[in-house]
Amino acid sequence: MGNIFLFIAGAYILTLVVGQLFEKIKVPWIFAALLIGSLLAINNPFRATTESDVFIFMAQLGMYLLLFTIGLEINLKSIKKKKGFILKSAFFIIFFEAIFGSLLVHFVFGYNWLVSFLVALSFATVGEAILIPILEKSKIINTRLGQAIIGIGTLDDIIEVFTLVMVIILVGSSIHGHVNISLVILALLLIFMLTIGFSKFKKVGKRLALIKEETLFLFAIFVLFLFLGIGVYAEASALAALLAGVALKNIIPEKKLQTVKKEIKIICYGFFAPIFFLWVGTTLNINYLIKYPLLILLIVSVSCTAKLIGGYIMGRKTLGTKKSLLLGLGLSVRFSTSIIIIKILFDSNLINDDLYSIVVASSIIFTIIIPIAFARLLNKWNTHSISDKS
Repeated sequence: MGNIFLFIAGAYILTLVVGQLFEKIKVPWIFAALLIGSLLAINNPFRATTESDVFIFMAQLGMYLLLFTIGLEINLKSIKKKKGFILKSAFFIIFFEAIFGSLLVHFVFGYNWLVSFLVALSFATVGEAILIPILEKSKIINTRLGQAIIGIGTLDDIIEVFTLVMVIILVGSSIHGHVNISLVILALLLIFMLTIGFSKFKKVGKRLALIKEETLFLFAIFVLFLFLGIGVYAEASALAALLAGVALKNIIPEKKLQTVKKEIKIICYGFFAPIFFLWVGTTLNINYLIKYPLLILLIVSVSCTAKLIGGYIMGRKTLGTKKSLLLGLGLSVRFSTSIIIIKILFDSNLINDDLYSIVVASSIIFTIIIPIAFARLLNKWNTHSISDKS
C-alpha cells in the first residue's frame, strides 16, 4: 500500500498551494485536489495507495460528508415559499438542459434513455454557491438577478434529491438478484420516515439547545452514521447521507445549527473532501480525453447553450436580455453534487469510464471558466444597470 500518511500529507500541501492560485480566479480551492488527481491519472506512481481500501474508504466518507453538508443547507420552508418566476424558471431551465443532454448522451455514447437522462440531470444541476461571492462583491445579491440565481439553485436541491432517488432505484434494479427487495424497500421507508420524524421531535430540539457544541457535534455524526448504516441495506448510502443532513437541520435549534454546520464543514472540507476529489481525479481515463477532446467541447457547448437559451426564454420578459443571458451563464456553473452523482453511476457500472471522464472534465472546465466569464460580463455590461432592482 505504500506510506499512505506521507502521500496524504503531500496531497494536502499541494492542494493548499494550488488552491490558493485557484481562489485568485474565483474558483473554489477544493478543485485543486481534482486537478492533482487528474494529473496522477496520467502516470500514477502511487497506484497502490490510491487503490487501497483505506484510501477509498476515506474518499467515500468525503463524499458522504459533502452530501451531509448539502442536506444541512436545504431549507424546505424556503423552497415551499418559492413560486412564480423562480419556480417556473428552475424546472424549465434544468429540464430543458436535461432533455438536450439526454439526446447527446443517448445518440453519441449509446446509453439507454433512463441512464442518459440521469447523466444529463447530473450536469444540469447548479453549483450556485460558487457565484455567491461574486454576487456579493458586485452588490447584486438582493436584486432580481441575484435572487433568481440563488432561488433556482435552492430549488435545484429538490431535483438533486430526485436524481439520487432515481439513481438508487436504477442501481437496485441492476443488482436485484443479489439483494433482498423487501429489505431494500423497508430501509428506504425507514430513511424517509426518520427524515420526516425528526422534524416532529421539538422537545428533543429544545433539549439539544442546552448541550455543549462538541457534544452536539457528536450527535450530528451519530445521525449521519445511523442514516448511512440503514442506507447500506438499500444500496442508498448517498441518499441517506443527504437526508441525514435534512433531518438534522429539522431538529437542531437555529442558534446551535450554525455552529454545527461550521464544525462539520471544517472536518469535511479540511480533511475528507480533498481526498474524495483526488480519488475522482485518479479514476479518469486521460488517454480517452486526449484522444477525443472534441467530445468534451461538445458536452460543454450543448450544456452551456441549453442553459443560455433556457435562461433567455424564461428571463427575457422579467429580467431583460442581458440579465437573462447572465442568468443562464450563472446557472451553468457546477459543484460537488454533479460529480458525486456521476461517480455513483460510474461505481455502479451503469456508465463506462469514457463518459464518466468526459463529464468530470467538462465540470472542471465549467468551474474554472464560468465564474470568470460571469464576473467580466457583469463589469462589461455596466454593474449599475445590472444591479437595478426594477
